[in-house]
Amino acid sequence: MNEAARYDVIAIGNAIVDVLAHSRDEVIDELGLTRGGMTLVDTARAEELYAHMGPTAQVSGGSAANTLAGLASLGARCAFIGQVADDQLGEVFAHDIRAAGIDFTTPARAGDPPTARCMIFVTPDAQRTMNTFLGASQFLPAEVLDLDAIADSAVLYLEGYLWDPEEPRAAMRKAIDTARNAGRKVAFTLSDAFVIDRHGDDFRALIAQGQIDILFANAVELAALTGIDDFDEALASLSSKVPVVVATRGEDGAVATAGGERAQVPAEPVARVVDTTGAGDLFAAGFLFGHVRGRPLDECLRLGALCASEVISHFGARPEVDLARLAAERVG
Repeated sequence: MNEAARYDVIAIGNAIVDVLAHSRDEVIDELGLTRGGMTLVDTARAEELYAHMGPTAQVSGGSAANTLAGLASLGARCAFIGQVADDQLGEVFAHDIRAAGIDFTTPARAGDPPTARCMIFVTPDAQRTMNTFLGASQFLPAEVLDLDAIADSAVLYLEGYLWDPEEPRAAMRKAIDTARNAGRKVAFTLSDAFVIDRHGDDFRALIAQGQIDILFANAVELAALTGIDDFDEALASLSSKVPVVVATRGEDGAVATAGGERAQVPAEPVARVVDTTGAGDLFAAGFLFGHVRGRPLDECLRLGALCASEVISHFGARPEVDLARLAAERVG
């Protein structure tokens, strides 16, 4: 743990409440949803989809917030910056993230749009089809950033999804400058290929300027960012530009490179995959925890794989066991 920093990781991301429901395969087709993907929806579509959901579970979500929940469960000191509205779901989000042991002080936003929510249809094969109404989360202004907290965090973790809207993009650029001026590390998760399609030039510029210290991607995102289909070639091209690159490959495990070193781990075995929501988010949590604790690269990957395996073994994108105890038993 970085004793010189107040927080191990501070994250900026979408403040979203996940609304999850089990679904038949036929419903995905009937509603014209993109199976296994993430689609942005407007207010009307969000209401239509909600009406077609069965019994739901509501839990605070959002990619970066899920990662922090994993980090906090592992024992890291964390803070979150994200925008909710002054409404019931906003209160749900704030309560849940604080209950997880994460500092959250971003003031709620008055008026419309309401707090973001993601309608997640989970089919019998555990695949999740996400439909996200971004609502208030798109309106995170630079003025609400806690710059002192960012400067006092070992790692600033940024969620690619939030790069899409203009206001939070400007806030994230300011946060990057603040972290770098304080000598802190900047970690970035690419989030989804559609984000790269829209903002790949921005991401490639950040990399070329040396603004990103740790980059998280899956195999599809890696290809989209580099324009190289071969996984190993794509990874090598990024490894020469980013100090630490972490690439996940689903059931084929994960690979990381750092300082000329390359490490690889298989996926952690799971008795039954129930819901893949949050697998990448929790992988990032485990890896970052190992990183801020100074663990070897292969141990960071093993922690990531372990956290991902826990979250896909149950419904929802937040850990349901004490990850610190699990990590101590399985990784040491």
